[in-house]
Amino acid sequence: MNTLGKALALSLALPLGGCLVGPNYHRPPVAIPPQYKELAGWTVAAPAADQPKGDWWTAFNDPLLDELEPMVSVSNQTVHQDYANYQEALADVQIARSALFPTVGISGSVTRQRAARGLNAPGAGDVVNSGSLEGNVSWAPDLWGAVRRNIEASKATAQASAATLANATLSEQTALATAVIELRVTDENIDLLQRTVAAFTEFLRVVSNQGTAGTTPPSDVITARTQLENTQSSLIALGVARAQFAHAIAVLVGKNPEDLDVARGTTVPTLPTVPVELPSTLLQRRPDIAVAERQMAAANAAIGVAEAAYYPTLTLSAADGFSQSPLAGLLHAANNIWSLGADATENLFQGGLTRAQVAAAKAAYDASVANYRGTVLKALQNVEDDLAGLRILAQQNEVLESAVRDATRGSEIAFNEYRAGTVDYTTAATAQATQLSIEETALNVRQQRLLDAVSLIGDLGGGWSAAELQKP
Repeated sequence: MNTLGKALALSLALPLGGCLVGPNYHRPPVAIPPQYKELAGWTVAAPAADQPKGDWWTAFNDPLLDELEPMVSVSNQTVHQDYANYQEALADVQIARSALFPTVGISGSVTRQRAARGLNAPGAGDVVNSGSLEGNVSWAPDLWGAVRRNIEASKATAQASAATLANATLSEQTALATAVIELRVTDENIDLLQRTVAAFTEFLRVVSNQGTAGTTPPSDVITARTQLENTQSSLIALGVARAQFAHAIAVLVGKNPEDLDVARGTTVPTLPTVPVELPSTLLQRRPDIAVAERQMAAANAAIGVAEAAYYPTLTLSAADGFSQSPLAGLLHAANNIWSLGADATENLFQGGLTRAQVAAAKAAYDASVANYRGTVLKALQNVEDDLAGLRILAQQNEVLESAVRDATRGSEIAFNEYRAGTVDYTTAATAQATQLSIEETALNVRQQRLLDAVSLIGDLGGGWSAAELQKP
């Protein structure tokens, strides 16, 4: 084996590093309550292997959601962007790993030259060909662990990118579910106003007939007509909201707004029963918490990278090859040349640069810890808000169901009394307006309950788990 081969074999046989400076990573503790404040009345989730994990939207029993939600992870441009960022982070891991291994190269040269034309010089004016062929290897052993800490940081960053991708996907999926629910409720509101317009048209006909007969003042006719026209105006305005929701749905699934037609729905999605896991499971089920935790691990590794600058660096090098002039017989053993070398460097004075870099890395880690704990607290708040909203809105919905029945009956009685001449039209018109207002409020509460259910699923992490973060 020639000298270069021996040097290369020796470098690969040596340990890839010595000690590992910097703190080893341990996830800092974070205060987690044993259960949610709003957990009373909610079912704690139990393992259910036969239940869908990722396709959480199927619980709403809406065909449009079932059709469009799978398209988010394929066509949504925000998801595409985060996927590309994840691929870049994986490449960065390979870049960091490459610093562990020797650099091997080969170089060759050929020179053709003519000697000076001296009067007495031997061979003056002759053309001479010369050349060399040389292989070389250089390696900087990771004596203090700077490279390994950098790899550790790159891995954590790649895992954070994977969790960011999952978080973006979940966010866009919940945004799509929100847009679909709002569109469905808008369709339901359109149906409500269309029924109301039909009822107010009939009321106007009755009042107009009585006005013609002289049994009711002209002001009642004007009031009935104004009430009808105002409701028609509100019905027309709903068309703008519906169009905007449809456009948002198209963009969320990666389509141009004009390329997606969403047919009028006949039903509103079903309010699902969402089993709630214990607070500690948020640490595993929230991708945004996983992002913050992996960023914390990367910042911890960066401290070791900075501390490694306190210590000297060593570079080993070797070269082996041939050199000959004239070129003929270049590869003969007699023309073999080789070299071995080592180069060590240590910074003696940098004006406190390394100390400042270590302090900056530690401060960045402290900031990442605060961000992690803040993310966990925000997650707990999100879930508590969702549970409180669903609990309180359920109570409100129960009251509103009775109010709708009473307002509907009251409107019928008031109008019949008006036709009998026992009350004026103002009483009937007020009862009709009250009925419409209560029905719209009930529909809004129904919508908010569905939106809170979507929000709760998203705040619980959807069907995602931190176990899905593969080691790059």
